[in-house]
Amino acid sequence: MLAEIKELLRYNELIKQLVKRDLKIRYKNSVLGFFWSLLNPLIQVATITIVVKYILGLEIANYSAYLLAAYLPWAFFQMALLDSSQILITHRDLLRKVYFPREALPLSAVLSNLVHFVLALVVFFAYIIFYIHLILHGSGILLTALWLPLLIVLQSLLIIGLACAVSCLNVFYEDTKYILAVLLNVLFYLTPVMYPAELIRAWLQKWSISEFYKPIIYKMYLMLPMNALTDAYRKTMLPVTSLRLRGTEVEAMPLDYVTLAGAGTICVLIAIAGYAFFNKRKWIFAERV
Repeated sequence: MLAEIKELLRYNELIKQLVKRDLKIRYKNSVLGFFWSLLNPLIQVATITIVVKYILGLEIANYSAYLLAAYLPWAFFQMALLDSSQILITHRDLLRKVYFPREALPLSAVLSNLVHFVLALVVFFAYIIFYIHLILHGSGILLTALWLPLLIVLQSLLIIGLACAVSCLNVFYEDTKYILAVLLNVLFYLTPVMYPAELIRAWLQKWSISEFYKPIIYKMYLMLPMNALTDAYRKTMLPVTSLRLRGTEVEAMPLDYVTLAGAGTICVLIAIAGYAFFNKRKWIFAERV
């Protein structure tokens, strides 16, 4: 595997060109350019805010910022996987004619979406500074935001591993991209994006099981990589605030760094496993596409 990574690094210029090509094609003949990529999350956040805050009765200070802090990482996760699922089919002519490390293709899909994510975070921080801090006199950027680079690296590793596996499977089974779309829709509601992870903890307290198992189940829930990362993004960028659901107080919890470390380890293992799975099959892609 180390030899394959070294070879991939030698083709870094190719990866850069693939990323640039993707960004140019995406914004070709577009007046607003990057802001079209930001418009969809903003509309989704506005819609979810109305439903959750005003209809379901979840009371969180500055809920739009609270939601956006989790939705942007989710959008990165979703779009990178959907794009990478078809990347090998899209570049079938390149696979048949030119020699290069095949993993450069799903990697370029992840990196192009990473560019969008980082730019969206810049806009998000501008929102925190100019709206929440200066207008609403809320908290500005927290010192814990220094954890963001590590969170971005861990999430990128998670996505790279999954992207390698998904892009490979789609070559052999084209139903993969449809199954992926369905699974992502389901996973969105199971991941604490619209709601805080603490609501799951409060829900578990109502279970008629031993008190010994309740914190264990909650830890297992948070150990799932996207659950841990979503919770961490939110709590590193925004202060932990009081939560109320239909008038009932829900205890807000600080970031659990031990659980995050466990989830980070899983991210690394998924990256290794996905990359190994891809590399065992990559030289027969040209015959299958």
